[in-house]
Amino acid sequence: MSTLRLTFLGTGGGTPSINRGLPSIAVNFSGELLLFDCGESTQRQMMKAGVGFKAKFTIFLTHLHGDHVLGLPGLLYTLSMLDRKEPIVIYGPRGVEDFIEMFQKTRYGKIQFEVEVRRTKEGLIHQSRGYEVEAIRSSHTIESFCYMFREKNRVGKMNVEFLESIGLPRGPLWGKLQKGEPVEWGGRIIRPEDAVGPPRPGRRIIYTGDTMPDDRIAEFARNADVLIHDSTFDSSYEAEAAEQGHSTSRQAAEIARKARVKRLYLFHISPRYENNSEKLLLEAVKIFPETYLAEDFHTYEVPYSD
Repeated sequence: MSTLRLTFLGTGGGTPSINRGLPSIAVNFSGELLLFDCGESTQRQMMKAGVGFKAKFTIFLTHLHGDHVLGLPGLLYTLSMLDRKEPIVIYGPRGVEDFIEMFQKTRYGKIQFEVEVRRTKEGLIHQSRGYEVEAIRSSHTIESFCYMFREKNRVGKMNVEFLESIGLPRGPLWGKLQKGEPVEWGGRIIRPEDAVGPPRPGRRIIYTGDTMPDDRIAEFARNADVLIHDSTFDSSYEAEAAEQGHSTSRQAAEIARKARVKRLYLFHISPRYENNSEKLLLEAVKIFPETYLAEDFHTYEVPYSD
């Protein structure tokens, strides 16, 4: 089984505060690092959190507002100074190519490794051995995307009672059955469907980036293990949130309830709540009890549901 670790590197929005950096989330899975957004000082937050600069490292940008991307030049230059050789793939919306090309052309440093830039579009955009990343558009003031990290389905549970009843010893034959191959034992053919249960769904993390409440996101996040949702304001600022393309904590909780997710994290917290962020949490838990207030450096190891 693979560890799926979520680390909040920056949980604020707009401008940094004493306790909150700008948006960035790290996902460590099976020796790979996925970074969602890269606000100012993300590289320092990564060092402090100990998430590591993995050889397999992919970056996903939700949109190109400065608080979500201005940590990227420094991060890439630091990796180059550390003599990184492995390439990095960066996904982002329209304009991401121009943004990265712009700072690569400056005279203030040179990136010594390959940076591959790919345009984010709706649908499945990235695959690796044990997971996939999918995207849909979010509802913000510029082109913006919501991302899903989805672990690939795991093999079903072995029907231990059946296998022991026929005396099939644990070992290579069990492994073949798990791979979907029939085996011969005791003069009979053992079929995988008799010995192995149905595939078990992998774990899922949804990160909305900046967005107004959107039923498409609720459907996208259906039954997810974790939903990280824009919660910039409390409900008294609902009109302002709509004008700026954001959500309130109450609206985030309503999306989580519709989606029937297991856990909601309130994210992109306005600096105005520096000393009273609990107000956002109290508003949300009335609607969705499994709500948590994201804090810089908080980690969560997403468990298997079975």
